[in-house]
Amino acid sequence: MKTIRNSRLAQAVRGALLLAMLPAVALAQDEAADDLKTLDRVEVTGTRLKTAEAEGLVPVQRITRADIDRSGLTSVADIIQSLTGSGSALNTKFNSSGNFGFPPDGSGVGAGSAQADLRHLGSKRVLVLVDGIRWVNEASASGVGAATDLNTIPLAIIDRIEVLEDGASSLYGSDAIAGVINIITRRDFDGLAINAQLGQYGEGDGTTKSIDFAWGTSTERANFFLGLSYTDQDVVFSRDRAQSSFPVPGTGVAFGSSATPTGRFIFIDPNTSEVFDITPNDGANNPFFDPAQTGCTRTDDYHCFTSADRFNFSQFNLLLTPSERVGAFGQARFEFSDSVGGYAKLLWNRRQSTNQAAPEPLFLGPEAGTGNPLADNIFISALNPFNPFGFDLDSATNLILIGRRPVEGGPRVFEQEVDTWYVGAGLEGVFDAGQRTLYWDVNLAFSENKAEQTNFGSYNIRNIALALGDPAACAAVAGCTPLNIFGGPGTITPQMLAWIQPIVRDRSQNDLALVTANLSGSLFELPAGSVDFATGLEHRRLEGWYRPDALTIAGDYNGVPSLPTSGKYDVSELFVELNFPLWNNDEIGQKLDLTVAGRYSDYSTGISEVTPKYGLRFQLVEELVFRASYAEGFRAPSIGELFGSASRFDAQLDDPCSTPLLNPSLAGNCAALGVPSNYQQPNPQISITTGGNDQLDPESSRSFAAGFVWSPSFLENSSAAERVDVEVTYYRHDIEGAIQAIDAQTQLDLCVQTLDALYCDGITRAPTGGINGFNNRLTNLGTIETDGWDLDLVWVFPVTDIGQFKAAWRNTLVGDYRAVGAAGQVQPQGPGIEVVDSAIPEWTSNFSLDWSRGNWSAGWTLRHISELREQCGRAISFPVCSDPANNTNVLEATTYHDLQVAYRFKDFNDLGLAFGVNNAFDKDPPICLSCSLNGYDASTYDIPGGRFFYVRADIKF
Repeated sequence: MKTIRNSRLAQAVRGALLLAMLPAVALAQDEAADDLKTLDRVEVTGTRLKTAEAEGLVPVQRITRADIDRSGLTSVADIIQSLTGSGSALNTKFNSSGNFGFPPDGSGVGAGSAQADLRHLGSKRVLVLVDGIRWVNEASASGVGAATDLNTIPLAIIDRIEVLEDGASSLYGSDAIAGVINIITRRDFDGLAINAQLGQYGEGDGTTKSIDFAWGTSTERANFFLGLSYTDQDVVFSRDRAQSSFPVPGTGVAFGSSATPTGRFIFIDPNTSEVFDITPNDGANNPFFDPAQTGCTRTDDYHCFTSADRFNFSQFNLLLTPSERVGAFGQARFEFSDSVGGYAKLLWNRRQSTNQAAPEPLFLGPEAGTGNPLADNIFISALNPFNPFGFDLDSATNLILIGRRPVEGGPRVFEQEVDTWYVGAGLEGVFDAGQRTLYWDVNLAFSENKAEQTNFGSYNIRNIALALGDPAACAAVAGCTPLNIFGGPGTITPQMLAWIQPIVRDRSQNDLALVTANLSGSLFELPAGSVDFATGLEHRRLEGWYRPDALTIAGDYNGVPSLPTSGKYDVSELFVELNFPLWNNDEIGQKLDLTVAGRYSDYSTGISEVTPKYGLRFQLVEELVFRASYAEGFRAPSIGELFGSASRFDAQLDDPCSTPLLNPSLAGNCAALGVPSNYQQPNPQISITTGGNDQLDPESSRSFAAGFVWSPSFLENSSAAERVDVEVTYYRHDIEGAIQAIDAQTQLDLCVQTLDALYCDGITRAPTGGINGFNNRLTNLGTIETDGWDLDLVWVFPVTDIGQFKAAWRNTLVGDYRAVGAAGQVQPQGPGIEVVDSAIPEWTSNFSLDWSRGNWSAGWTLRHISELREQCGRAISFPVCSDPANNTNVLEATTYHDLQVAYRFKDFNDLGLAFGVNNAFDKDPPICLSCSLNGYDASTYDIPGGRFFYVRADIKF
């Protein structure tokens, strides 16, 4: 692949000449060509050619409507994330808002959205299409998203899903580095179908209700389809499962927050220079402080703060976030003549979802490290009527840290409402050029995701600072009430809350407008067959913005700070794909085809790209096909990555300089960084400043896939099988200039280990040793390399007196995964490793056995995830760490069992009833010590207590 910045005109001219030449070549075709009209040919994901081949050049996994119904799942994302080739992606098991902050890619939290990751390369490297047309990126009112929210696509409208796990930028453009998900909507549908499902976890919570209506009708020249969908998923609280009821399983409150309902106060007495780290005794709502008691043996109303005093924020978190979705989709298709047709589509979808976090903490003082000077530089007057210490607490002189959790204000609640609109229309048809049939289509599409998030339970830090300062200054402002953060729970009165607790509203939007024109067919004949082509033009315009509440823009928001982001760009593209039959029915094989494709992309941001793809398909005999492909690809920086403003991400980090040192040899380096020898990290979360970078270059990639499909004829229609298919694929992806920030823990570790300014610049510490500044911006990181194998077996058994069985075994084995920074920093991800709330299992496997006999059917599915390892970190001293000698915790291999039995009343409007249970044996996920929330990896495993019962009914009229 070549990146071009100064010769775009030349490339455009060459591309235009190639496009103009194709019809002329078609008209000059060989008159002796076969005149068979291949009207049964269709376009499948992975090629733009019309083809009738059962197995194409690249592996495509197809999920049928029947597969969807058998899964017991109610969202597209859950179905995609259950595939063996899927990686870690957001879903409704992530309780993001209030717990993480903004990731460093400008995309925001994505609260309530559900995305897809292929090959562990990230959601933003997966392209989602609907009927072959690009879908708009997500919006969750917390940034400008760079990935698709699959919750914006109702299940009721889906006929099938095709998943291409191969690079496809040459065919579909930017973002298709890891693969393509193409959702095919229902078209030819007659009558009315109603599908309803009710499910609930075995613990009696997480009830899910869904109902879908599908209606269609056809005339001689037209067909119409209407789909309506409603899904309501109830909450599961973290406190209702033992594994998720504490910050880190098996450690009690040791890793809880130091912002407590009674408050933690670290300061220097200006009269004696004594350092205090104290908290009021329980019940001491008007605590007495004796400055003469300088040790931890105290008789006043305070005691020294210990780990036992930490706050268990998990009691307020969610294990499964509530989500309500309603959608409507209409499609009409017309045949204006035997050779020209048209269509129109309209979709509306609304998602209402909720995240919840513990009551918002107030961290005040230089070691708070919030990034907000109103909090980090707080001044608390000795005249404040509730100040028990008798002197000012000044961040510039004697205040180190205050952590107070105002439980009086209730938990933080983040309510999202996301509206998705899609309008599409197009013309399509066929015409004859000589004796060749050519296919054409022209498409227009406009789509929009618009989100609003309302936040209850946060605070106005400017009003807090005023209420803690000089009472005279507070009295001069209407509504200001002096604030008491020094007493225990209940001492912050409703009048105080009215002054400091606002309602915060954030908004964001992503828009996509595009027009495409495509032409495909046969050019001319070679001795081995017809040379087929596909070509097309596409123009897209993308625009996105994020507008936080005015309070946040002004810097007065106590929560995660952020600033507005907006940006737009457009891109024009030309693609060509050609298939050359090299031989046919030769003595060394039945058929060999060479496919060549290329795409030229011209961005308004000043970047142009040419991405080629080459493939070979060799059909040795009727039952055995070998195939291989090589593709170059790219991903243009998203709007958030380019234009994202400074914001904050709250990462779970382990400061290597916190005592006791896990590596004692670093003591000298810690001292050189100004860290006192007795420093202890006050909180597991460290605030990181993130944001976009308008100097980013596009990512480039190289993808290679090779394998075979074998359908042994000696087993076909035999006593052992009706059909057997074996598919083996090797894959490899190499990404250069990957757009992401260096892993924050890796950067911090390397800073302490090397003292190199490359890693330490941007990391600042308070005089007490705590990190109070951490700049971790986007960059073109370096490289990501991964390879592995897909091994699939499908065995359809013959029909017998006891019915028919069908077995399918799908496997993905990851051989290598390596991410390296531009300066050679090896990132922590790898096969068999759990890190940063994501996992790369070495082996993921799904086995299903389906049975049918008459009106009865049943299914059994096994989902297997191989063993993973993670670092124990500070949990190394607890029994929950399985291998403390090596600072390693093993997440044991996990297998889930899903069961379903169904009966269809064919004489009663084809009524079908199904009863199922997913995770039938109630297997809990392995404990994760490094995961940020709920003690497990929500992108890899079912929730704790995850046995889910459901009943489904469908009927047709």
